[in-house]
Amino acid sequence: MSPLARVLLAGVSTRAQAASAIRAGHSVAAVESFSDLDHPAAPNLISLEHDLRVRFSAARAAEAARSLEAPVACYAAGFENDGAAVAELARGRDLWGNPPAILARVRNPLLLRRALVAAGLPSPAARGSIPPPTGKCDWLLKPRRSGGGQRIRSWHREEPVPRWGYLQERISGQPGSLLFVADGRHAVPIALTRQLIGDQRFGASGYRYVGNLVGSAMTPLFPREAELLAAAVRIAEVVTRAFGLIGVNGVDFMARSGVPYPLEVNPRWTGAMEVAERAYGLPLFEWHRESCAGRLPAFLLSEARRRGQVEGKAIVFARRALVAGDTARLLGSDWVADLPRPGDRIKAGHPICTVFATGGDESATVRGLLAAQQRFLLRTRSLRERAA
Repeated sequence: MSPLARVLLAGVSTRAQAASAIRAGHSVAAVESFSDLDHPAAPNLISLEHDLRVRFSAARAAEAARSLEAPVACYAAGFENDGAAVAELARGRDLWGNPPAILARVRNPLLLRRALVAAGLPSPAARGSIPPPTGKCDWLLKPRRSGGGQRIRSWHREEPVPRWGYLQERISGQPGSLLFVADGRHAVPIALTRQLIGDQRFGASGYRYVGNLVGSAMTPLFPREAELLAAAVRIAEVVTRAFGLIGVNGVDFMARSGVPYPLEVNPRWTGAMEVAERAYGLPLFEWHRESCAGRLPAFLLSEARRRGQVEGKAIVFARRALVAGDTARLLGSDWVADLPRPGDRIKAGHPICTVFATGGDESATVRGLLAAQQRFLLRTRSLRERAA
């Protein structure tokens, strides 16, 4: 297969992955939920919501993808929980990414905990049934087919554990993730990120994923960060060998006193990947392609982390139903992406756009993200309340 083959991308959102693939020399086609004005796959883009008027599901996206010609398929968020959809997406195509058999195992929270415990690594307790009444854990109810932190909530002992969910021990600390690239046996870390979760300043709530910050050795984002990074790299190595992971992946964790407590593995392109690309200038889609063929990059995260800035990304969510205005004037801006089309109707709680900022430390970068959010609203006069 030529390294410059046309690539079909599929997921809830594929704009960042498409841009990385194009930088790697590929032409792209895409199927996703949205129809962003700045999506680089246009006109070879199918939006389930805008073109087909259906809600996103991996199965629907895989079915729609049959109308797009490409010898290679890659998936993003939304496919990791549906092996049958991945198999359909890859039918007649080469798959660059973890195959269905690997997804079924690594996305099983009980198998993941078993692998971590067997390696002597700390891991939150996880159960598929009601725990004994003598247990002292504080539990979260999480969906097995999780995504973006949605539908996660506290569990109360008097309620049953539904078949679609499981219980995971609640761990206090700071949310983060380690991004890595793997060849089935070895893992190369590519970024340590601090996650923004449920941040009301961007219209989110609960455990909703908002964005990521990527720092450096000079701008740490966690207490005892050197210890935390070393332990997170060990987690990536263990899960890579235990499950045979390939390509780009991420592991989410809660950090406490220099110890990462793994929550889940995202065995695909994640929302944090573009922040790492912006922070360190990494060609992540090229590394994804190469690692799926067994070739890992000669990359040292310790060298990249000598840079002294904090790069950030945040998704802006609608606080009420809105209609997008003149967003076209922002095309080509480097501080905003995922632009809605003029006239798009945006439901309350749905994403509006993504903003970016760089600062000298965590606080400065978050202030920059908030300023970019406000700049978007003012520069475009882009949102008006939708009439009832």
